[in-house]
Amino acid sequence: MLTSPALTDSAKLVGRILLALMFVMGGYSKIGGYAGTQAYMAAHGVPGILLPAVILLELVGGLMIVVGFKTRLVALALFGFTIIATILFHSAPDRMQQLLFMKNLAVAGGFLVLFASGPGRWSLDRA
Repeated sequence: MLTSPALTDSAKLVGRILLALMFVMGGYSKIGGYAGTQAYMAAHGVPGILLPAVILLELVGGLMIVVGFKTRLVALALFGFTIIATILFHSAPDRMQQLLFMKNLAVAGGFLVLFASGPGRWSLDRA
């Protein structure tokens, strides 16, 4: 057998941390670059008034994924957020935006797997 329960739970913990890291860091950086982020959102037709909700979802949602609290629900929310952000901000035809588009689809896929499989034993959910 290639996997044991301990290895599976370890992999789920590391996977949760790696998935969440981008969101925790992204939410935190938006606080320091608030005005610039609002301008970027507005340039893509997204009202800047949504920025506090985005920061909250990224920071709190990311931390909830790390500790494994309400993991399936948060994974589903971050899946939806990632798909929407991908369509809104990374649909340009240039090569960099295509790369970011594909990267975000992979992240969204990771959240779907987390939603389906749960966080593992090393989580507050203990699923």
